[in-house]
Amino acid sequence: MDADLARMREEYQLGGLDESDLADDPITMFDRWFEDARRGGVHEPNAMVLSTVSGGRPSARAVLLKGYDAIGFRFYTNHDSRKAHELTADPACALVFGWFELQRQVRIEGSAARLSRADDEAYFATRPRASQLGAWASAQSSVVSGRGELEAAYVEAERRFEGVDVPCPPYWGGYVVSPHTVEFWQGRRGRMHDRLVYRRSTVQEADQWLVQRLAP
Repeated sequence: MDADLARMREEYQLGGLDESDLADDPITMFDRWFEDARRGGVHEPNAMVLSTVSGGRPSARAVLLKGYDAIGFRFYTNHDSRKAHELTADPACALVFGWFELQRQVRIEGSAARLSRADDEAYFATRPRASQLGAWASAQSSVVSGRGELEAAYVEAERRFEGVDVPCPPYWGGYVVSPHTVEFWQGRRGRMHDRLVYRRSTVQEADQWLVQRLAP
């Protein structure tokens, strides 16, 4: 083991998180922290790790958050990708936002559902043209012979849609992850971190959130 790596550590002391700091629901609380991350200079604050599972084996990758509201957290992808196939087979998934500059992270567990075609097309229309063309050029997660194959496919997409708007591919679209657990983690001195978690509880046909503190 690398001795220098074993000694690498940072003392977390930027702040704390008390129960009195929390909003009534996790989406409002997430909005507060997301704005802190944007103002605090976090690089790509909407980057998140999406974890899925297939046959009892987990897989994870970084994707970009493209919206959130009371329903959940939205992202977009190719529906033929590995993550999409895994979500079709098992919609249970997890998200992690690592805002390390603020010594914070948010952990979300929930279930993913596909967005409507209208939602897909509305978001796709806002993407840069280069990204739109890339969606047509890449058969995401499939094996390719090399970089040249990808570049040739991109050139073909450019030729195909020259002079016209690029439509949303039929195999491309979004998901919304509806959370049942949202944990807010704030680093503290001595590794005595603050971990406050919202858990969804359906009581008398109305969604409510229970808050618990977890040991670090």
